[in-house]
Amino acid sequence: MNAPLAPYAASPLAGRGRRWPEPEAADRTPFQRDRDRILHSAAFRRLQYKTQVFVSAEGDHYRSRLTHSLEVGQIARGICRSLALEETLAETLALAHDLGHTPFGHAGESALDAALGGFGGFDHNVQTLRIVTRLEARYAAFDGLNLTWETLEGLAKHNGPVAPGAAPVPVAELDRDLDLRLDEWPGLEAQAAALADDIAYNNHDIDDGVRSGLLRLDDLRGLPLFGEAIAEVEACYGKLPPARLIHETVRRGVRAMVADVVEETRRRLDETRPETAADVRKAGRPLVAFSDAMAETDRTLKAFMRERLFRHPHIEAETGKARIVVADLFRVLSSRPDRLPAAWRDRTNGASEGRAARIVADYIAGMTDRYALSQHARLCNGEPGPR
Repeated sequence: MNAPLAPYAASPLAGRGRRWPEPEAADRTPFQRDRDRILHSAAFRRLQYKTQVFVSAEGDHYRSRLTHSLEVGQIARGICRSLALEETLAETLALAHDLGHTPFGHAGESALDAALGGFGGFDHNVQTLRIVTRLEARYAAFDGLNLTWETLEGLAKHNGPVAPGAAPVPVAELDRDLDLRLDEWPGLEAQAAALADDIAYNNHDIDDGVRSGLLRLDDLRGLPLFGEAIAEVEACYGKLPPARLIHETVRRGVRAMVADVVEETRRRLDETRPETAADVRKAGRPLVAFSDAMAETDRTLKAFMRERLFRHPHIEAETGKARIVVADLFRVLSSRPDRLPAAWRDRTNGASEGRAARIVADYIAGMTDRYALSQHARLCNGEPGPR
């Protein structure tokens, strides 16, 4: 039997509903239906072949956006279980949070952002909202997935409140229809999912970096959290093969960060004493958070990964090629929309320059790494690209 939810948790039975009213399901809560719609979406399936750190062509054992999202969902559920929050909503937000990523991860995103510089730019979080409200077009009664207000709110505020007047156009339009309260913090479940994202990539990207050979275990000994974890593992088990040592180290890192979030969140809840989910939104600060010490560790780990992994010559070479692929595809398809698939080509008919550019970007953003490479070979034959 599920434990009762805290009074300030999101309620699956007393939510704000959907943009397009639908009959409720007898066997699933609204948040469970949201999760299932994400899981069955084409955008979610495509995450299997989208880059997390290493492009999919480099090997089958590195994390993709799909496996990362599943890991974020598991961590988010664990945090919510400890805090008596609505686990399924947090899992839904975790599974959906990277739907808007382009092929080749942030490299593809930066290329599309530059290409759309005169038309509002490109941001993967905003693209996620476009996917779940517009681009997934399979239901007869509406475009998108018609997710609940609570799920859309959490996706719109994945990085926290949005300053008045600063919301990108798709977010502002959605806010006008649904009143997402953009200037407030999201519910606790959304806050938990956002921190679970940080926990997952802090630990798992380092794990992949070590497995790739671009990072060495000895590089981690001077890091906070990881250095202590390695020492603990070696004290318990002695000398281990590298694969076992990094696994035991990472699982301790995840456990320590989750425990810190739960403890700090309980402290903030005791201090703030919210009685409802609305009180959480009006608290003026996040209530799901790292302690000051763990927040500093988080910053140190991110800085380490930027310098030692993401800026590694091998990664930079691959991401440089990826930017060329995406930029080339955008240039060719923008100038020759007749080379788009028929359904996408039809959308550009009569469209303004900005609207046509956004349609091309939507098409490219939905590509997997390998499909982008194959289309680049087909459409940009003889032009610069990966070797």
